[in-house]
Amino acid sequence: MAKLKACRDCHYLTNETQCPNCKSTSLSTSYTGIVVILPGRSPKDDPRKTSYIAERLNIDKPGKYALKVR
Repeated sequence: MAKLKACRDCHYLTNETQCPNCKSTSLSTSYTGIVVILPGRSPKDDPRKTSYIAERLNIDKPGKYALKVR
């Protein structure tokens, strides 16, 4: 399995060379902590309304995110 890369802008974790979340190419393999935001009951639901962690980290799309990116 390939090592996940974290986007330096939105902290989204991906295997690709470009972040599918914000389209940035500034990715790093040096990160700590992972948080997984699950989708809501409806695909259009904003996770910040139902998840305290998503609200605190300002995450608006479900997925895997790094807590700290170097």
